[in-house]
Formats: sequence, C-alpha cells, structure tokens
Amino acid sequence: MIIDTSILFPKFAIQNKSMRIDIITVLPELIESPFNHSILKRAKEKGLVEIEIHNLRDFSTDKHKRVDDYAFSGGAGMVIQIEPVERAIDYLKSKYTYDEIIYTSPDGELFDQSMANQLSCKQNILIICGHYKGVDHRVREHLITKEISIGNFVMTGGELAAAVIADSVVRLIPGVISDETSALSDSFQDNLLAPPVYTRPAEYKGWKVPEILLSGNTKEIEKWQMEMSIERTKKLRPELYKKL
Repeated sequence: MIIDTSILFPKFAIQNKSMRIDIITVLPELIESPFNHSILKRAKEKGLVEIEIHNLRDFSTDKHKRVDDYAFSGGAGMVIQIEPVERAIDYLKSKYTYDEIIYTSPDGELFDQSMANQLSCKQNILIICGHYKGVDHRVREHLITKEISIGNFVMTGGELAAAVIADSVVRLIPGVISDETSALSDSFQDNLLAPPVYTRPAEYKGWKVPEILLSGNTKEIEKWQMEMSIERTKKLRPELYKKL
C-alpha cells in the first residue's frame, strides 16, 4: 500500500498571539476544574491562551435569574431563552471579535481532529453550552456560526463537551506542549491510529518489546511505526482506514 506522507501530518498555522476562549454556561462550576490543572493550566500561565467562563444567569433580567422557560410545543424539559444568550453574546462581542461562535449540541457537526486543527488556528472562540432540553432555536438560526457535537450521544449539558473541545484545541497551540512533535504524532492527526508505544523494562514477565524499537535504526523504526499505525487502524477503525 502506497501512502502519500505529505497528507499524514497537516501543517498548522504558526501563531505568536495568544488564543482566547470564552464559554457561556448555566453551570460554570461544572467546567472550571478542567482548566485549572495540567496542560491547560500551564498554557494559561504561559499566556498562550485565555479561558474565561461566563455565567448565563448574569445576563438575565429576571429577578430570580432564570434563563429558561417552557417550550411552546409543550412536552417535558425546559428551554434556554434567547434573550439572555443574545445579551451575553452582545456583551462579549463588544469587547472581542470572534472567529467562531460555537453551540454545543448532540446534533451538531461531529468533532474530530481535523476540526481541532482548524480551530487551533483561530484567535478568539466563543462556546455556548447547551443545557436542559436545548436552546431557543433562534439562537442557532441567527447568533452562532457553528454547531459541534462530540459524539452520537446525549449528556445533561454541553459543559463537558466545551471542555473537550477546548482541551483538544489548546494542546495544538505552538508552545503549549514542550515537544510539539508529540501532538503531530497523536492518533487521528493523520487519519491513522497511533502505533504501539513501550517503555522500560524491555522484558516483563516474558513480554518483550519489539526488537526493532531497541535497534536504534531510526529509518526502520519509523517504517515499523507506520506499518503498525496502518494495521491498527484497519483492524480497530476500518472507517478511518477507508479514508486512506
């Protein structure tokens, strides 16, 4: 099988400016933790990304800070109202210019590595977390630029989806990961699953690391890694393999 390796490692736009991600949610406490640890925390401390979480209730004119109401169509579940959402968007747009205004929804475009790559080249992103039964459809018709789903399943809200999107995007920003080639060799980066990886000891309970990885022959190791990536993709994710 002949593969054009030029398509396997997409080129990222090199950016020196920091990225800004704003997230609008009815449950800010649900999403704060992922951004205060590990790689995302270090990216913020380095000034490579700003992540701000905004409570939608702060933009409600209701004395009880309600942001939802019953659906005109009836049925179970509440719907987020358009007014507080537009108020929040207008407030943020008065301060920043957004490349994308994203709504997290189970029926949005399926999020994948290619989309993460594209978003990592943006400057400012605004994410609106779906919740309850959904949001007034006029938000989706008139106020956003993109709908994203992280999978064909339903969660109680879009907060975790927003965290997933942010994490996937931020780690691709130059400088976030100390070894930037690490991100380029991740699974899905080239529509292939990553090859197997091993570490010391070279033998454990009779289970041995493949000899090729101990050879020091870089060219042969890279060839083996590519073969393993193709083999694993064909076996585990045939739908990705077909794209090759």
